[in-house]
Amino acid sequence: MAPGRVNVIGEHTDYNNGFVLPFALENAVFVAAALRSDDRVVVSSRQLGTSSFHLDDLGKVSERLGHAQAAIQAAREECPHLTGMNLVVDSSIPIGSGLSSSAAFICALILAATDLTGNSLGPETIARAARRAETEGVGVPVGPMDPMVSMCGKAGHALFLDCQTLDIDHVPFRVSVGDSPTVIVIDTRTPRRLAGGEYAERRRACVGAAVALNVASLREVTLDMLQQDDDLLTDDQRRRARHVITENSRVLAAVDAMRDDNFEALGKLLSASHRSLADDFGVSIPELDVAAEAAVDAGAYGARMTGAGFGGCVIALVPTERVHQVQEALTSAFRERDFDPPGFLHAKPSAGAHRID
Repeated sequence: MAPGRVNVIGEHTDYNNGFVLPFALENAVFVAAALRSDDRVVVSSRQLGTSSFHLDDLGKVSERLGHAQAAIQAAREECPHLTGMNLVVDSSIPIGSGLSSSAAFICALILAATDLTGNSLGPETIARAARRAETEGVGVPVGPMDPMVSMCGKAGHALFLDCQTLDIDHVPFRVSVGDSPTVIVIDTRTPRRLAGGEYAERRRACVGAAVALNVASLREVTLDMLQQDDDLLTDDQRRRARHVITENSRVLAAVDAMRDDNFEALGKLLSASHRSLADDFGVSIPELDVAAEAAVDAGAYGARMTGAGFGGCVIALVPTERVHQVQEALTSAFRERDFDPPGFLHAKPSAGAHRID
């Protein structure tokens, strides 16, 4: 199994060599695997249907691969002697909701395929292979966060990841236990399409800002530098860079708040992140804005969109005694605006990918 993830804070910072703070979910992709006597791979997914391909054909494909083909191709690059297999897949992660269903799918297939054929790969090796599968195979230029937390998550902890060095630190996150706050993931039922142009445009703007400022990535830029070199950037580049710079600072502050169980401070950081994502990075939509605002108005410590944006989910940190009140307020707010009813998931920091014995 390989879990999905919810990102507490640190959005669009991963591919800018910045900081992120996600945790692995209980919701996961599950794979049952068995060897075949030939070199065909048959992947049967309850959610995505069945695909079948020959191992020798993978290297000949010039167009973009499907997620299953890309995963097996990445697994074969790590383990050249990979043989044919049957893979049966099921998932409890809502597809297109911003909870990293695609990365979990790829991680689970690579883990199953390599484990089945007797190759024991470390979690970080599989995470790198999974990222390569999604960027080079599928064609979505993702950062390292999603596969890293899917492979390296730890129960009861968030994963503080430095996306430049790939150093990780497991930070205790005491939620959904006893009287501690509850993390509610609010599914706005607005599917995301990351392979489209919006995500790629935001990434190009970040790269363009870094090039204009003569640095390797926005990780090296400060707000003072941004103001001093204001004339070098377009308005879009300046706003995108400002979000990344301030978001990195918010992640570092969130780690401290999390270690101190300071949920009020953490909530304020979440809400500040949402405003930055909406105003500077331009990746929010009305459903996400309404969900974040309604949650806070009903008593949440803070709330923000989570995932790349353009739809998907909002994460809210809510005092346990106000969970019902917040969910009722969100349902009412969506109904008043003729939005589809939101879905709710009470998220608990869980373990990363592993074999189920």
